[in-house]
Amino acid sequence: MLKYLIACSAAALAASGVHAQAADNKAELFGQRASLQDVDISPDGQSIVYVAPGPGRQTVAYIAPLEGGTPQPILSSDANPQMLSWCSFVTNDRVICRIRALTEFAGTLIGMSRLLAIDTDGTDPQELGQRRSEYDAYVRQFDGAILDWLPGEDGDVLMSQEYIPEAGRIGTRLIRKKEGLAVERIDTRTLKKTIIEPAIEHAADYITDAHGNVRMMTAARSQGATGQLSPVIRYHYRRSGNDDWEEFSTHNMLTSEGMVPIAVDADLDAAYALKRLNGRDALYRVKLDGSMATELVYANDKVDVDNVVRAANGQRVIGVTFAEERRQVIYFDEEYKKLAASLSKAIPDLPLIRFDGASADGNRVLVFASSDSDPGRYYVYDKAKRALNEIMLVRPKLENVQLASVKPITYPAADGVSIPAYLTLPPGKEAKNLPAIVLPHGGPAARDEWGFDWLSQYLASLGYAVLQPNYRGSAGYGADWLAKNGFQSWRTSVGDVTAGGKWLASQGIADPDRLAILGWSYGGYAALQSSVVAPDLFKAVVAIAPVTDLGLLKTDARFYTNSSIVADYIGSGPHIEAGSPLRNAQSISAPVLLFHGDRDINVDIGHSRGMDDALRDAGKKSELVVYEGLEHSLVDSNARRDMLTRIASFLLANLAP
Repeated sequence: MLKYLIACSAAALAASGVHAQAADNKAELFGQRASLQDVDISPDGQSIVYVAPGPGRQTVAYIAPLEGGTPQPILSSDANPQMLSWCSFVTNDRVICRIRALTEFAGTLIGMSRLLAIDTDGTDPQELGQRRSEYDAYVRQFDGAILDWLPGEDGDVLMSQEYIPEAGRIGTRLIRKKEGLAVERIDTRTLKKTIIEPAIEHAADYITDAHGNVRMMTAARSQGATGQLSPVIRYHYRRSGNDDWEEFSTHNMLTSEGMVPIAVDADLDAAYALKRLNGRDALYRVKLDGSMATELVYANDKVDVDNVVRAANGQRVIGVTFAEERRQVIYFDEEYKKLAASLSKAIPDLPLIRFDGASADGNRVLVFASSDSDPGRYYVYDKAKRALNEIMLVRPKLENVQLASVKPITYPAADGVSIPAYLTLPPGKEAKNLPAIVLPHGGPAARDEWGFDWLSQYLASLGYAVLQPNYRGSAGYGADWLAKNGFQSWRTSVGDVTAGGKWLASQGIADPDRLAILGWSYGGYAALQSSVVAPDLFKAVVAIAPVTDLGLLKTDARFYTNSSIVADYIGSGPHIEAGSPLRNAQSISAPVLLFHGDRDINVDIGHSRGMDDALRDAGKKSELVVYEGLEHSLVDSNARRDMLTRIASFLLANLAP
């Protein structure tokens, strides 16, 4: 069982949560973690719960009254090894929080998570999943997920439950044999459970209709006797009032072919699903009455449709969302459509508007709004009073700091293809002969979007122009743009990145003698590999938690059930050698600065250690900074502040004055 630090004294935790540190430099301002990472509003609309950073890497959950009063901490985690991810209300006086952790099993670092119910005064914590037994046959990484919040049911939720059988227990008949993913209705106070769906061994997820009825099941099967997961996911549905499962669709995780259900509408007796149309993901509605009648709901001829938008607590589907140059929402629901239009007029400088929750009667709506130069702020809109009240800032330390504007642009790749990107210029600076940084995103199957980015804003505050390219291999632009992926098609992806640096110089935006590259995860890989293929282009290289060896990346996955999927995704052939910066360190001429957490399960720290050794052995200039106890995202304000300070000094020392 995970250990939880429960708030014994509100005053004690509140004091630690507001631990004062001098904010006298930019690394302090931008390295500080966001003050809020998750917010929810109570059913009566009178209070909110949110997760905020404590000192260092600690996270704390707070309850705050909306009509005045001091936020009270109810739960804290110290990131050694657990961390709070989110909290949401079940009733006005009880919340559920997700806690994640890293642990070692048979010498392999794995991620875990648990769901915990706790009263809003910090008392009566109850773990909702299956209790651990010393005879568990294997590690239970995840205890389940909340499928339906069952509003108005006085503390009950519908939850998927992961069950692990016991093994090796003798001298008793009371041996747990249940195995697989079940669905249960759980009283979050008494932990009384009612079985809704029995445990199914190959079940990976369920979808309800937001009215307490399980309508869809995701099945992830193993291949043969190896225990390795198949890349093909199967989806099943059941007709209303029927217990039998019928086949709905399949989806291949490697090719992205097939249809993926994402929500069920009880009133329409239909599922919303994503499926490719003309090479891009589009939103469809599929009847669940046995006919599988399918109709197109929305398609975009430029980008993929990402998801549907829901009302409070994952209930009713109210729209569809996608990102062109900016994130957009098309609302199906007329009330929310009108509300979004009204808010756009009321806060025109914050065009990225999101509805994050609502009171049970729908009168009070929790609104998040942000922009490229505003990290974001939360509001509560009272429909009856027609009043919009700002309640919290995401990054209060940046409130009076001039931030940079972000401009969507395109530039030509070597083969003439237009690459979409975002250009951030230092506040008040002309786009001429500036020190500049190319900042490729991670993934690779991800993308940058228009909005606030703490890393690019920090660099811009130092006087650098920043280019964030959505190179080929990025997600969101359709199947052709994804190509094979950023590893198998690394020459295309990395070529697009280097083309961005050349474009900055050719346009006179960047001084070619003061051009650097910086990336995180796959972005760090792209930064290093760009310096392999274009050693004279970038004068300094910063790589945070980078992939450095494609063969090693496959080896790292060997003890996980998705290792065959990872191996197929990365592929085999000459690109493994040619596309691994660690194996081509002798080609890099620019100085390199590496950062890595030593508990990274996304990219093992061996990638950075090996890269640093290879560079030094080749007589190159390299430095590796290791953050003990931290994972891939380096969720620690002190570590981030240190990292930003080191980056600033490194760039200053290695770029021409």
